[in-house]
Amino acid sequence: MENLNNTQYFTVQKEPELQVRDVLEIVFRALSEKGYNPVNQIVGYIMSGDPTYITSHNNARSLIMKVERDELVEEVLRAYIKNNSWE
Repeated sequence: MENLNNTQYFTVQKEPELQVRDVLEIVFRALSEKGYNPVNQIVGYIMSGDPTYITSHNNARSLIMKVERDELVEEVLRAYIKNNSWE
């Protein structure tokens, strides 16, 4: 029998944290693979907050729900400005 005077330790491995851009890429690909227009679907999700705009394929829906919608808008705007050399 184990000694009840000692404390057992249990550690859980944390999942690697995805960046917002990684989540957007995964969601974009999942929507494309399922035949949806990814831009329309992501805009629908951002505007409404309704997760059913995002497919559950490749866990895309649960991934996008882990990111705040304003963070999604910030990432898209950041990429747009960077790609248009406004900085």
